[in-house]
Amino acid sequence: MTAITAAVSLLAAPAMAEWKPDKPINIIVPWSAGGSTDQVTRVVAPILEEALGTPVVVVNQPGASGSIGTKAALDAPRDGYTWTANAIANNATYAVTGLIEDTSIDDYHIYLHVANVPVVSVNADAPYADFGELLEAMKSGDVTVGTAGVNSSGGMALAAIKEAAGEELAARMVAYDGGNPAVLAAASGEVVATTQLAVEQTEMIKAGKLRALAVLSDQPLVVEGIEEIPPITNWLSDMPTAPDYFGVFIPAGAPQEVYNTVDAVWKDKVMNSDALKSYATERGAVFAPSYGDQARERAMPVVIAEACARVSRGEAVVDPSEIGITCPAE
Repeated sequence: MTAITAAVSLLAAPAMAEWKPDKPINIIVPWSAGGSTDQVTRVVAPILEEALGTPVVVVNQPGASGSIGTKAALDAPRDGYTWTANAIANNATYAVTGLIEDTSIDDYHIYLHVANVPVVSVNADAPYADFGELLEAMKSGDVTVGTAGVNSSGGMALAAIKEAAGEELAARMVAYDGGNPAVLAAASGEVVATTQLAVEQTEMIKAGKLRALAVLSDQPLVVEGIEEIPPITNWLSDMPTAPDYFGVFIPAGAPQEVYNTVDAVWKDKVMNSDALKSYATERGAVFAPSYGDQARERAMPVVIAEACARVSRGEAVVDPSEIGITCPAE
């Protein structure tokens, strides 16, 4: 190819348009302030703000296991200025539980930042020395467990524990508007335990208000400043576990330059962010940024697990196959 031909080819190729937002971007966090989604979104927002050159405002809009704020983002104009944030499995499975009609993972462009794990903790004054003792009490006594609701990571964790135990548990879930109030309820003794995410609990564990008994993983959890948390598989050896990926999501239908620009920002800034790495290390999360097809591929195991668990527990009002999720054969 001659130099002249190459120059002509470059001129003929369509340039990738760069989005230059001219007003603030709102990220709707569909949970109360201080919870896992709120925490990490407030770490990521300043990174995006600096790179995009416009204010990025975090808006808390809790209610109905995160579905109210999520629907508000879906109902907003598809102009690139209203995003949402959550655990991706929530956004992908709201239709299965009937909380939001006719929605799926395909409604979003996906930008993941960390993976989180639930931890089983009890009030510091609770009499349970380890998870085995708590599990026995859950079988025979009325143990109260604070979560952010049925569709939250804590609610799903409690349901998974009940399923893995293989017998009826008397533990009673008490739902709050977010992970932070659920954790504070356990720390104050309003409930006995919580199954919310590690990132929501670490400060209360470090302060001696909560005692961590198990992490919902097959590996121990190591967090700066607290003792290693043993894996729940020490007691429930066959319990399946999957990373719970969190991120921000831009509803589909915006101009393509919005996604092109945010893709580039995510690759160049978020995936190399020291602030996000520090947050993950200090709070007990996994630094795992990705976007596009890679993000979707990473997310699908937990999306499938949570959608299909709803079916096995009799909680589904819509079959996952209707939103493109195939459950493994029994």
